[in-house]
Amino acid sequence: MTGDMEGKRVHIVRMPASAIAPPSARTRPHHPLPPPLRRAAFFSGAVIVVAAIGLLIDPRVITGAPAWLKPAKFGLSVLIYVLSIAWMVRDLPSTRALRVAVSAIGILLIAEMFVVCLQAARGTTSHFNVDTPLDTAIFSGMGFGIATVWIASAVVLWQHLRSTPADRAMAWALRFGLALNILGAGIGWTMTRPFPGQIEAMQSGVRPRIVGAHTVGGPDGGAGMPITRWSTAHGDLRVAHFVGMHALQLLPLLLLGLRRFRGTRDDRVERSTLSIATVGYLALVMALLAQAMSGNPFVSLAAS
Repeated sequence: MTGDMEGKRVHIVRMPASAIAPPSARTRPHHPLPPPLRRAAFFSGAVIVVAAIGLLIDPRVITGAPAWLKPAKFGLSVLIYVLSIAWMVRDLPSTRALRVAVSAIGILLIAEMFVVCLQAARGTTSHFNVDTPLDTAIFSGMGFGIATVWIASAVVLWQHLRSTPADRAMAWALRFGLALNILGAGIGWTMTRPFPGQIEAMQSGVRPRIVGAHTVGGPDGGAGMPITRWSTAHGDLRVAHFVGMHALQLLPLLLLGLRRFRGTRDDRVERSTLSIATVGYLALVMALLAQAMSGNPFVSLAAS
């Protein structure tokens, strides 16, 4: 028998580790920051640096604000958002739908930041700008890109809802936060509708330079709060937009703060607290939106 074995060749087949790993391991992401989101994070960091330099050396003003203020705020907002999404998807199975959604978010947000910087360099506004065919194409492209990111965010939320997380309370915080983020992002569409003065101009045959606005009851670019430039004289839709979108960060931070304060974990207490906080947060966003639509400034609500 030994002779028979010696006369035969033994072929050893090496199986790749991915082939023998359990299914859950094969479908997990291999990096805590998926490449599309990593590239978007690096690009947003570069935008912040460029915008900071622009704020120091470029004296131009666009719609009542320093030319490079919008790129700076946009870059910071994108950086916070992509890191939050990366945190949310880090333990999810890497399904095709999730990979497509994450890729769309990363690629399109890079494109959005690029055109915001391009328009700042040109000395004009990026949003609501239909002054020239190029400006119209840029604004239309931005609208398509943000709509796609909005849908991709909903896909991420759906994928998260289908998962079974180890930390249920944190999953609730992220899910509620992303749902409110999607709502806040959707408020942005209220800014793109033509406002009364623009409607009359179009009806009289005059081509408007701007279609849409974030200020209700007055023109964009008036008196505003420091840094945010939220209107202090009229309603400003950006307030509800901002507060809604950053629920994705604030609700998880609330949970972490609760755990630190109590020094222990209690799933029932944490999820009850998050449920109450989410309802209150939603009411706040709706109140801010209603106030802006009525033409009243945010500062009047803050002072009351």
